[in-house]
Amino acid sequence: MAPPRTSGLLLLLAAVVAAAAVVLVPPAEAAVASIDLGSEWLKVAAVHLAPGRVPIAVAINEMSKRKSPALAALADGNRLAGEEASGITARHPSKVFARARDLLAKPFPYVRSVAEALFLPYDLVPDARGAAAVRADDGQVYTVEEIVAMVLHYAAGLADAHVGAPVRDAVVAVPPYFGQAERRALTQAAQLAGVNVLALINEHAGAALQYGIDKDFSNESRHVIFYDMGAGSTYAALVYYSAYKAKEFGKTVSVNQFQVKDVRWDSKLGGLEMEMRLVNYFADQFNKQLGNGVDIRQSPKAMAKLKKQVKRTKEILSANTAAPISVESLYNDLDFRSTITREKFEELCEELWEQALTPVKEVLAHSGMKIDDIYAVELIGGATRVPKLQAKLQEFLGRSDLDKHLDADEAIVLGASLHAANLSDGIKLNRKLGMIDGSTYGFVFEINGPDYVKDESTDQLLVPRMKKLGIKMFRSIRHTKDFDVSISYEKASELPPGVTSHKFVEYSVSGLTDASEKYSSRNLSAPIKANLHFSLSRSGIISLDRAEAVIEITEWVEVPKKNLTLESNSTSQTLSSEGGAANDTSDSKENVSSDGDANKSSAPIDESNAQDIVTEKVLKKRTFRVPLKVVEKMAGAGSILSKELYSEAKTRLEALDKKDAERRRTAELKNNLESYIYSMKEKLEENTEILTVSTEQERESFAEKLNEVQDWLYMDGEDAQANEFKERLDQLKAIGDPILFRLSELKARPTACENARLYLAELQKIVKNWDSNKPWLPKKRVDEVVSEAEKVKTWLEEKEAIQKSTPVYSPPAFTSEEVYEKVLDLQDKVSSVNRIPKPKPKIEKKPPKEEESANKEKTDSSESESKEAESTETSSESAAPEESQSEPQKTDDLEPEAHDEL
Repeated sequence: MAPPRTSGLLLLLAAVVAAAAVVLVPPAEAAVASIDLGSEWLKVAAVHLAPGRVPIAVAINEMSKRKSPALAALADGNRLAGEEASGITARHPSKVFARARDLLAKPFPYVRSVAEALFLPYDLVPDARGAAAVRADDGQVYTVEEIVAMVLHYAAGLADAHVGAPVRDAVVAVPPYFGQAERRALTQAAQLAGVNVLALINEHAGAALQYGIDKDFSNESRHVIFYDMGAGSTYAALVYYSAYKAKEFGKTVSVNQFQVKDVRWDSKLGGLEMEMRLVNYFADQFNKQLGNGVDIRQSPKAMAKLKKQVKRTKEILSANTAAPISVESLYNDLDFRSTITREKFEELCEELWEQALTPVKEVLAHSGMKIDDIYAVELIGGATRVPKLQAKLQEFLGRSDLDKHLDADEAIVLGASLHAANLSDGIKLNRKLGMIDGSTYGFVFEINGPDYVKDESTDQLLVPRMKKLGIKMFRSIRHTKDFDVSISYEKASELPPGVTSHKFVEYSVSGLTDASEKYSSRNLSAPIKANLHFSLSRSGIISLDRAEAVIEITEWVEVPKKNLTLESNSTSQTLSSEGGAANDTSDSKENVSSDGDANKSSAPIDESNAQDIVTEKVLKKRTFRVPLKVVEKMAGAGSILSKELYSEAKTRLEALDKKDAERRRTAELKNNLESYIYSMKEKLEENTEILTVSTEQERESFAEKLNEVQDWLYMDGEDAQANEFKERLDQLKAIGDPILFRLSELKARPTACENARLYLAELQKIVKNWDSNKPWLPKKRVDEVVSEAEKVKTWLEEKEAIQKSTPVYSPPAFTSEEVYEKVLDLQDKVSSVNRIPKPKPKIEKKPPKEEESANKEKTDSSESESKEAESTETSSESAAPEESQSEPQKTDDLEPEAHDEL
């Protein structure tokens, strides 16, 4: 099979196993990130090439965990995300928003049904588009895009903290079943979060990258199925790995590549579905214990507590045959305790096990492959750890072991980071792996317009399913009036979750009617044609980028008559030209075809005889391209935020950003104040040296002030502002810092003095060495160093004498810093003198008399040599034969060669 070339190949340069893989160093602080935004969890990886750091690493959160809850919360006017949001779920379940990614661009009824099924007690309201929005406790309404933006903002913050600098470019991983509306909405949410999305990558492509980056396929190609069951969905992707030969620096090298052949999914089956079986099972148990017809499903807090414990129970069952569950104060201060066996859990999920095999069966059936043709079945996703699921897969595949070479949680985010590194301008890594991913949906387009005749080709296939991403497409139609273009999913039966209409976008194309009327009186050689230029981005988003009208006009024009030999061959030629966009503005500006110039006689024409030139009429065809106006028309829940709604959302989020920054600053200053109080109290009580450098009155006064601020901190200071914490911290430091400074100087000053004396003693040896080994050093400069050393010595002795008479609880007479400054200044002067180079030896000139005598001897010697040469030449000429004397004689009368002057 011939390897695909550069049109479909993205060369990914990545290093994942060792820093040695990096060969090209990027500009300073160059970094990109990848975000795996799941239904329940998010992972962030950063690519940052810096000395001593792993080039690609998963960023940890504030709890030092490698994955974070994909949650956002709005409580008491504050925004929380990740672990902070998770921490208040049990107490305020209606204020914490989960599954936001899966609710993007969905109609309000669908979102409400999902929330009810998962016991999510959100205050849901429909927005102006018919999509869902949430109302916070302060009455402010936020779109789902804003909630997702909050989660992405938190994810970007993890990348920033890992790198130590802002990281704005990122690749975001999305599930394969994401449709056009979800991809557009997620991209817009990222913009709201301040994240520049380099691309959206399908989750299976990220896992495939991570799998193949450190392998060699030059000797053997292979088919691999990636089976991913996460919290909310399941899919199976068939990927073909191979290698092809390429030239690199003049050498033939083998380049690895992979192509996604097919992917099939179940968007509703995941680990969360298994947990909900357990939640309902335990809710029924607790309701039976309570009696009186009470159903704790009506209590949001009770269900939030129960769901949290069920998640832990399910994880325990993956490693044990039985697991307990214990929830304190589940409802009306009543505790709930129970146990469940793995067998019972598997029974509750009985129909899910066969359902979980469907994506694998479908991907094999549609690709025409057999199980024996599959090299490996790699498991990723947290829910694949369930033993019963693994057993069903082993049974279906006929294998005793399943492949688990990838990290089930981090494979996607690490693979996405490789894609981010490749797309970045500032980072290049040295491992190559070509990637060809395809569109998970097929697309068709339809033309609608007045007088437009529809036929069987009206609904045309634009992008077949699994068509490679990152391509441009061209279609043309014959029409004379403005029209609409709609793009739809290829199969109305295979739509993204929650989507009810197969049409997802419509464009209004105008300007064709005006162009047709303008040129209708001209001799049209063909019906007017409209060219449509579509693109399918590497993020899987399809769009109509531009349109243009193409008008071909045939007319007779006069041109100079050609000579007879050319005339007979060219009179019937049809000449064409293509005009630019400006050609359609007015007839007076239409340019004659450039082909006309080529048909002119090559003989020059005398201007004086120009009036005598004979002309003839020639038929010419001229082409005009008129840009058409394209306006995107989207309506309903799947439409993106309008400019006005986007601007309002951006303003709200920026206000939350400022509030978050102030809240973090307040918390930091409060923590600093609290830490300072405890630290100083401990020093006053336990550090005996404090007694030496402070008076009893000073310590008592400071202790009273510490107690006073501590009381304020835990009473009135609970709701204080950042400036109040800073003000009180400054007040305490004004008293405590001088004491701490005297305490530090108690040891630092004697050490500095001792070091200074050692250097002054060493300096004496340096000066002696100069006298012995560097006699060329200027005496004045050496004396300056010696004099400066004496000044430092005198200053040090004077200060030490004053310090001896100064109480240690008083401000010191001098500090260690002053000592080091004196010594450093002296060292600079020593280094300056020490760097003076040894002078070069002078070349002695000869006395004038000796030089004159030498020149005279040289002249006499030259004259004698010249005479000898003349006598030799004369004798040679007389001895030469007669024939040779007839040859031209060489003379010195030739003109000298010319040379350029410098």
